Amino acid sequence: MPQRPVYSDEYELAGRDSYDSDDIYDEADFQSQLFFDLDEADFQSRGQTSPSYINRPTSVAWKVLSSINPLRLQSIFVRNAHSRTHSKLPHRPRLAFHRPSLRSFCSCYAFVGILLALVLFTALFSEPSYTKPPAHYQSLKARIEGSEDYGRANPENQKIFIAASIYDEGGHLLGGAWGEAVLKLINILGNRNVFLSIYENTSGEGGQVAQFKFERRVQCQHSMVLEDSPPLEELQRIRLPDGSERTKRIAYLAEVRNRALLPLVEHPEIKYDKLLYLNDVAFDPTEAAQLLLSTNMDEHGNTAYRAACAVDFINPFKFYDTFATRDLEGYSMGVPFFPWFTNAGSGSSRRDVLAGKDAVRVKSCWGGMVAFDAKPFQANPPLRFRATPDTYWDASECCLIHADLLDQSTFDADGDYVGVYMNPFIRVAYSNTTLPWIRKVQRVERLFTIPHNVINHLVGLPWFNPRRTEVAGSQVEEKVWVEDKSLKAGGSFQKESREATRGGYCGMRTLQLIKESQRDGEKNWETMPVPPG
Repeated sequence: MPQRPVYSDEYELAGRDSYDSDDIYDEADFQSQLFFDLDEADFQSRGQTSPSYINRPTSVAWKVLSSINPLRLQSIFVRNAHSRTHSKLPHRPRLAFHRPSLRSFCSCYAFVGILLALVLFTALFSEPSYTKPPAHYQSLKARIEGSEDYGRANPENQKIFIAASIYDEGGHLLGGAWGEAVLKLINILGNRNVFLSIYENTSGEGGQVAQFKFERRVQCQHSMVLEDSPPLEELQRIRLPDGSERTKRIAYLAEVRNRALLPLVEHPEIKYDKLLYLNDVAFDPTEAAQLLLSTNMDEHGNTAYRAACAVDFINPFKFYDTFATRDLEGYSMGVPFFPWFTNAGSGSSRRDVLAGKDAVRVKSCWGGMVAFDAKPFQANPPLRFRATPDTYWDASECCLIHADLLDQSTFDADGDYVGVYMNPFIRVAYSNTTLPWIRKVQRVERLFTIPHNVINHLVGLPWFNPRRTEVAGSQVEEKVWVEDKSLKAGGSFQKESREATRGGYCGMRTLQLIKESQRDGEKNWETMPVPPG
């Protein structure tokens, strides 16, 4: 999987690795042959090693095709393919492609024929997916495009707090397309209605210069902070079997996200209606306004959500934030292409997607851009990002914050569900080149529905999570890591009774740690092996 063009390795502010169950390690060889690399598709913590929006030499088309082509096509066209015979002679690498058999050609023709038939059927009889937003979305867009007035998207003058935690070495974010999109968003929401808080850590001289130039153009109240990384000894530490104490990577990510929210504490007199948390994604400012002001609108013209997420893509086909996203019953995702969710349980989230809803009911999501009801972030105590304290259990801070949010009442005065939603009308990407391609693929993505379901069943998705159904505060019995220095491994997993915490459905049995020291060019975190048992 290509590295996501976002933050650099400087204590990456969001991750990009892919795991979601300990079963992954057992099935890694099999999964590596799938249409998508599921290991890399199932963890929102992939490390970033280059700034956003930088073009790479490999074409988008080749990356997409190589990530989704079927097995037999891969065996024909993938470079350096090796013979799979059991000959004792040394295998000679193929520099281009090996000659396919008649059976291979027949399989390829059958695949292409079925694909063309499906495309034709979809074009003739099926409505394209999520291409015609509700009327109020179109009205908002017309209002934005038909005027140059400040605040034209926000006639009710709702107070919006926009937060972002970024790493911007070289100034490519604030000095590029991302910064321009943020400025336009402020303009259409209204300068007097917006507070912008951007927290940068260790972005270097280039980031500092870009921040200075950007800040001069910001016309709303704002806080722009650039500082060194928070000292690791001040963050949550855990004890490893060898007796050492280390910092969880998720604890670091939660801390830097929280630092972008500090102005809420520094200015308690200002009460906000909405909070928009932005990743360094390529996004349309009009769609950001629609996410904030149009999602799940009732007959009175009011939005009803605790959180509403965009949908983010690493390429035109591939959904990204699988580690932070859980369906309405807490199940993890299916293979990362439309319709994203599995039929597990009641399959409510999948049905919402296929019904074309702008408010797909989920337990958690992120999607690169999230609109929140701001009240919980200004409560006492305020809602904030966090990590799990367990030694061998990790969960995305972007999922746990929804678990804490949903711990509050999720029903309005009329008894209707008001919770967390994913809005597939609002889509973002991790490069400027990917964003326009998403709209093209969108027109035929309903083709993927049946293959998606079939592959989920073949692979066994969603993978089992022993904590999915836990109720916070209840007593549960589970294998936990118990330290024992008399053992070679320094301890063992033993069944113990413990009190369940919120967000068990968010996690998996793994452990990611910040490196205490690193060499140039290395990523700053590592995944520790989980002891057997």
